[in-house]
Amino acid sequence: MSMQAMPTKFAPAPRAAQDLLWADAARFRQDQFAVELLAAAPGFYFILNEQRQIVFASETVLALPGVTSIDDVIGLRPGEALDCIHADDEPGGCGTSEFCHECGAVRAILTSLSGRRDVQECRLTLKNGEALDLQVSARPFHLDGRPYSLFTVLDIASEKRRRVLERIFFHDILNTAGGMMGLAELLRDGTPEDFEEYKDIIYMLSHSLVDEIKAQQILAAAEAGELSLELTRFNALHVVYELLGAYTQHEVGQGRNLAVAADAEAVSLVSDKTLVRRVVGNMVKNAFEASHAGQTVTLNCRNLGDAVEFSVHNPNEMPRNVQLQIFQRSFSTKGAGRGLGTYSMKLLSEHYLHGQVAFSSSAAAGTTFYVRYPREFPTQADAPTA
Repeated sequence: MSMQAMPTKFAPAPRAAQDLLWADAARFRQDQFAVELLAAAPGFYFILNEQRQIVFASETVLALPGVTSIDDVIGLRPGEALDCIHADDEPGGCGTSEFCHECGAVRAILTSLSGRRDVQECRLTLKNGEALDLQVSARPFHLDGRPYSLFTVLDIASEKRRRVLERIFFHDILNTAGGMMGLAELLRDGTPEDFEEYKDIIYMLSHSLVDEIKAQQILAAAEAGELSLELTRFNALHVVYELLGAYTQHEVGQGRNLAVAADAEAVSLVSDKTLVRRVVGNMVKNAFEASHAGQTVTLNCRNLGDAVEFSVHNPNEMPRNVQLQIFQRSFSTKGAGRGLGTYSMKLLSEHYLHGQVAFSSSAAAGTTFYVRYPREFPTQADAPTA
């Protein structure tokens, strides 16, 4: 067995010797009951050796890109077979990067190899940009005195999606609608002075309600690949000041301050203004939620030559475990069934607007989210002026 030292940031990196690996593969392939049982099972089923390598797999792996035979995945680890974006981050492969600390699949496998069954949810981002919501199960067993793990992978994206949408509509939207109803009841028997006092709040709440519904329409269309762009030429600084006006009194920013950086630059770009506003607006909301009462969130935009950069800063450091998962669908620091904001920022920017989303975070500098867009949209350089 190859036990050559190899660096890792989480799970052990060494792999089994090739002769032992293929001997295992041949042994399990000869078990006709196991072959037929796994062939009839939904999802992906793998038998893993002690080094977390695949020694047997269900025929469903033939649906994976580039896999024409089960032999193609023998010796790989699950993240490598499924094409996880972090599978090649370290020389040791799947399970050895810093991101693997937060991976439910790796944790479940390690637990099973220690002798206990484990079931976890796993958010997996693939190299092609697709985001998967998975339920993984790892069950330990021994054969000839050696430990193995029966590892199963089920796609629960539709279930997760339903739960996320339920939380959004039954929490955020009903919360806003409830506020509007409360004001309507006050005004039903109120005076003209009451109307003057509350009319701006009613306007803000109704605008927020429509905005939440539109956000879900945009995200649903984007995930289905059905989102159409409306390209115009507009000024980045105008967008920044529009967002300043929209979010200065927003309920998510209560007790916080919103400001525009003194060095913000007026620079034109061709893109879909509605989507750009949506992305940068999500950055503002996330910054508010990460800030404390009395702190200031700062909006900025800069001319980078061929690109324009929007950024939003808040004074606090993001916890490292949050940094490692921040762009995954359904991940949220706000509880189960939330967390479409940062995921949608990346989806809209990188899959539709030819942009790039990133962030930096430290105790000294706080947290800044950046998004960069080309000043001239690659497929239409001369869009009409808005």
